[in-house]
Amino acid sequence: MILTGLLLILAVFGAPLFAIIAAGAMIGFARSDIDLSVVVIEFYRIAEMPVLLSIPLFTFAGYLLGESQAPHRLVRLTNVFLGWLPGGLAVVALASCALFTAFTGATGVTIVALGALLYPALKESGYPERFNLGLITTSGSLGLLFAPSLPLILYGVVAQQLNVGRPFGIDDLFLAGILPGLLMVVALSVWGFWQSRHARLPQTSFSVREAVSAMREAIWELPLPFVVLGGIYSGTIAVSEAAAVTALYVLIIEVFVYRDIPLGSLPRIMRESMVMVGGILIVLGASLASTNYLLDQQVPTKLFELVQQHISDPLTFLLLLNAFLIVLGMMLDVFSAVVIMVPLLLPLAVGYGIHPVHLGIIFLANMQLGYITPPVGMNLFIASYRFNKPVMELFYATLPFLLLLAATVLMITYWPALSLALLHH
Repeated sequence: MILTGLLLILAVFGAPLFAIIAAGAMIGFARSDIDLSVVVIEFYRIAEMPVLLSIPLFTFAGYLLGESQAPHRLVRLTNVFLGWLPGGLAVVALASCALFTAFTGATGVTIVALGALLYPALKESGYPERFNLGLITTSGSLGLLFAPSLPLILYGVVAQQLNVGRPFGIDDLFLAGILPGLLMVVALSVWGFWQSRHARLPQTSFSVREAVSAMREAIWELPLPFVVLGGIYSGTIAVSEAAAVTALYVLIIEVFVYRDIPLGSLPRIMRESMVMVGGILIVLGASLASTNYLLDQQVPTKLFELVQQHISDPLTFLLLLNAFLIVLGMMLDVFSAVVIMVPLLLPLAVGYGIHPVHLGIIFLANMQLGYITPPVGMNLFIASYRFNKPVMELFYATLPFLLLLAATVLMITYWPALSLALLHH
């Protein structure tokens, strides 16, 4: 008990998360007289997971896109095809941010990279200041449910190690995220449409010449989603192979075709992207060791029995799960939350008859809410730094978006078919 308290104090004072998790697992194993080499074995086992190769490769591709002029080309392209709609620029912002976050992960890169383009454009078009800040801050994590989102892949890796519930693949998670992700984008787009009508903003007209020019400019980046999704769902390539093709393709077009990134910058980009990957893998390795200890001690089974004494029906369980996950999303980044909590929550959810894929979508949808929920929602602080605005001002700006997303999360939670309809049965 004293050691557990000490670990909690160290965590509060900023000790590395992987060290806390690994120490907790090692203390547990030592108390159970289990050889501590099992921790090392778990780290070694990570290297034998083929799908895990996709994490560093997709991360590297995302960092390359973030450093290039791809955000500018993406915004121009979406503006040409969506900008003529009522509230079109708001829809452009949402679609651009969702696509960009899907490739770069919810690391704040979207707010920094696209905020510089979208904020002045929204302001110039006459959208209210509060709406602009709320839209961009909220959109920073909007692509978590779209392939090839790193949190989706990580959830799949962790859940598959537990081997509970119905078996599924990473491609099932990619399919499951499409409709819930679109629901969130559409809900916020409707709010953007309402704001534009209320403010009576002028609409831009569609220009064939501008469309051709924008497509020509982005011609090399347009195939990216089709390379990833088309390759995986056609059965031509596996997820890890799609990641390798994506990383190589992005490297070639951004460095040698567009020449947005000088060769001298590649070592820095590689280093920065792999530092992030290293952090994820260390937490994952320590967490898998911790998970083994929890399973050995039958903690998930005992937790399910305890919860079942107070909660009998799945609907109440899901409501409490949502509340818990939003709080979790406020305190932890999505990668840490997945590797720490999924081993406990998945067996619990399966006990209530919830599909593991559905749980994954619920989990990540709630993480999106956590990113914009005070007091420690990460996107609020990134946007505060980016736009030089107080955090509370940004919270008030994001409040309508937060409420809309909360409504969509409830729909995703209580309408499982939204997540499972596209899966292969």
